[in-house]
Amino acid sequence: MPTIEINQKRLFYTWKPGRADGPTLLLIHGAGGSRLTWPLELRRFAEAAVVTLDLPGHGRSHPPARAHIADYADDVTAVIDALNLEKVVVVGHSMGGAIAQMLALRHRDKVAGLVLIGAGARLPVSDAILSQALTNLPTAVEFITRYAWAKNTPSALVEDGRQIMLNSDPAVLHGDFVACSRFNVMERLPQIQIPALIIAGADDKMTPPKFGRYLAEHIPHAELLLLDGAGHMMMLEQPGPVTAAISVFLRRRFN
Repeated sequence: MPTIEINQKRLFYTWKPGRADGPTLLLIHGAGGSRLTWPLELRRFAEAAVVTLDLPGHGRSHPPARAHIADYADDVTAVIDALNLEKVVVVGHSMGGAIAQMLALRHRDKVAGLVLIGAGARLPVSDAILSQALTNLPTAVEFITRYAWAKNTPSALVEDGRQIMLNSDPAVLHGDFVACSRFNVMERLPQIQIPALIIAGADDKMTPPKFGRYLAEHIPHAELLLLDGAGHMMMLEQPGPVTAAISVFLRRRFN
């Protein structure tokens, strides 16, 4: 399986080829996640090349993880350069959405578009989650699981998500939540001058719809899709509608 050495760390990724002249989707997972938090419909997206990355310290990628969104963004930029990716549309979920925004702000020449799923311009994290992530991982995971999924999500899907987080290194999960708590680009959104699709879940309790509306109202070339009945893990709960929305966005903006 493909790996790449970035800043003396070996990072794992998967690659699905696409048209030579088409865009490349770069999938960036959220806190405590891995490439497996993306549905097959997106990892095997038929209309573009797809790179699905395990962030440092996550999945099969080597530690250390990061405690600042900007540092993750710099790592992802190094991946873009090392793989010679062009016409990159960064698809970020939750913390991955924060990384995507920071990429567009710090490395705007590397990014052609954004898809922000369950994201916000700031990502506050309660002190209870911050402390439990480091000292009592099962309790933290149970709390997150309770709020991350829509009410009628199949139990097997919820259990898969729980196990991915339980397999996290507590220090990595804690660092991710610290990074999220420090993130705030609310005043900088007008500087993001590339097309953006914001996908929000109507039943998302972790990044409520108002977070998505704020992004759509303050990123100049953004559009908003609100998914009825979707929670924070909307790309797994409703992979068909999410994939279809990305397909329409790419056709309209990049073909």
